[in-house]
Amino acid sequence: MEVDAIQHARNLQITDLPNVRFVVGGAEAIPAEDDSFDIVLMFKSLHHVPLVQLDRAMDEIRRVLRPGGYAYISEPVFAGDFNDILRQFHDEEQVRKAAFAAVKRAVEDGRFTLVTERFFLSPMHFADFAAFEAKVIGVTHSQHQLSAAVYASVRCDFHKAMREDGAHFLMPMRVDLLTSVK
Repeated sequence: MEVDAIQHARNLQITDLPNVRFVVGGAEAIPAEDDSFDIVLMFKSLHHVPLVQLDRAMDEIRRVLRPGGYAYISEPVFAGDFNDILRQFHDEEQVRKAAFAAVKRAVEDGRFTLVTERFFLSPMHFADFAAFEAKVIGVTHSQHQLSAAVYASVRCDFHKAMREDGAHFLMPMRVDLLTSVK
C-alpha cells in the first residue's frame, strides 16, 4: 500500500514480482477484508499517518490481521546527526513520538501483545549533496520549500559529514513486533 501517487506509479512499473499487488491507500483505511493477512509490515511509515488517525491505523492493522498474526512496525527514532540536518526543514520529532505512543497505547489497551522491541542503527549513505537533495529534500511524498538561508545551512551541515566516499549517517531505528489479540 502506498499513499504517495508518484511512488505508487513507480511501484506499478515493477514487473518482476508476480505475487505482489500494489494498491493506493493509507494505514487508517486499509482496503482489505477482516482477518486477511498473516503479517502487516510497516517500514518507516506509521509516523506519516495523520496524527488524529494513528489509533485508527492501529485498529485497521489489527482488523486485517488473522488471529495470531503479526505487525512488524519499523520506525526511525528522531536522534542523531542526520536528524539534526533534517529538522532544519522537516522536523519529524513530534510525529515520530506520536507514532511510538500509538503503538504503546495499542499494547497497553490490549489490542496487541508486544512480542519484542529492538533498537538498532541503520546505515545511510549519500554519494554527495546532490544525492541527499534528490532522496531527502526532493522526496515525492512531501513538498519541501527551503529558503535560501535554510538550504545553505542544510548544505553546510551535510558537507561536515562528507568524506572521500560520501556522507555516512547512522539512523537510530526501533522495531516493534506485535501479535494481534482478537
